[in-house]
Amino acid sequence: MEEERTSVEIAAIFSVAGDSVTLINADANFAAYQTANPTSSDSETEWKAMIKRNTDHLEIIKAYTKTDETTSIWTTEDFTAIDNAITKGKTLYA
Repeated sequence: MEEERTSVEIAAIFSVAGDSVTLINADANFAAYQTANPTSSDSETEWKAMIKRNTDHLEIIKAYTKTDETTSIWTTEDFTAIDNAITKGKTLYA
């Protein structure tokens, strides 16, 4: 049987979400990404796929539940930055 996540594990998950937030917020568009990453050979399609993966990752993290599969693992965390990154990410890969 799966055990509940500890507060340390939950904090680590929330911290990792910050990496996706940072990645999504780093670029206003593909041209900005190219300027910031001049040695990258990513196409715009690949860049959009990267943004989508990170946006999806944030949505999955937000939906994490306890073992009852109903109750959220989240308590007092502030999801403002994550919510904003999800919204921005969806506009970037659309």
